[in-house]
Amino acid sequence: MTVNDHIERFHGLPVFDFVEALEESAERGGSAALRLPDAASAAWRINLDYESGSTFAEHWQQFLDAVDTERVTAVVIGQWSPEEPDSFQEPMEAVVAAAGRLPALRALFVGDITFEQCEISWIQQCDVTPLLTAFPQLAELVVRGASEDWDGKGGLALQPLRHEALKALRFEAGGLPGAVVRSVAGCDFPALERLELWLGVDEYGGDATMDDLAPFLDGTRFPALRHLGLQNSEFEDDIAAAVAHAPVVARLESLSLAMGVLTDQGATALLEGQPLTHLRALDLHHHYLTDELQQRLRQALPGVEVDLSEPGKPDGRRRYVAVAE
Repeated sequence: MTVNDHIERFHGLPVFDFVEALEESAERGGSAALRLPDAASAAWRINLDYESGSTFAEHWQQFLDAVDTERVTAVVIGQWSPEEPDSFQEPMEAVVAAAGRLPALRALFVGDITFEQCEISWIQQCDVTPLLTAFPQLAELVVRGASEDWDGKGGLALQPLRHEALKALRFEAGGLPGAVVRSVAGCDFPALERLELWLGVDEYGGDATMDDLAPFLDGTRFPALRHLGLQNSEFEDDIAAAVAHAPVVARLESLSLAMGVLTDQGATALLEGQPLTHLRALDLHHHYLTDELQQRLRQALPGVEVDLSEPGKPDGRRRYVAVAE
């Protein structure tokens, strides 16, 4: 599976492509023809087309000038480099510099980039800690990609910090660095309700271990946590075995072990572990379970919404995570 489509909704709002609106207004005769929704009614996407003659900084400034940004609650950052992948460092600095003009911002998606624009493993990220420090009221942060630049510098990073308002955090990667996983575990997020980590594969930098995941499972971190996603992993069976006895599960409303290489071994561990009947939803989509194990899960969890879509061949020679390259 690849990331095929841009998101259409974010933080409960429809996504509106600001740059596309600019281009359409130019065709109609200039800025006077610019048609924009109410500032608070949309998640605003800033996205460069391939071989665009403009820079992200230019479009970002146009967005700041054209929209009542004091009422903007959600921003989606798409492709920030018009040709070859480039680091998010400079675009991030532009976003952080405008923090004072975005006092109502509550949600930020960094990297709404499809495979046709750039493979997820090529998306060059940076230390995103300044986004959290610049926006102390941010409630939701999604970051896609983790790669270093072409010189082997940078790459996705996070420094342990305290953030009072963050409720949802998701890192999407074909290979999530273990250092980032450990940093998340070292953060103090008292309001965090949803945490999703796409762990990925070692080939693309996903070197997290079970020891790195232990703080999320022992129930000592993030007292408000209600959804945990440890997914897109080659060692999903080991994660399932740990989850089967993890103290955090008792206070979760939903759990995701999806997108990875989950087999009958991991599913059996779940069935033999602590009860999961209190869950509202259990997401296991993209798995390698036999029909028998799928049926056992459904029977054991009659009141739980169990997602067993996208099955792979249990007896296949090669098993893949959903998103890697």
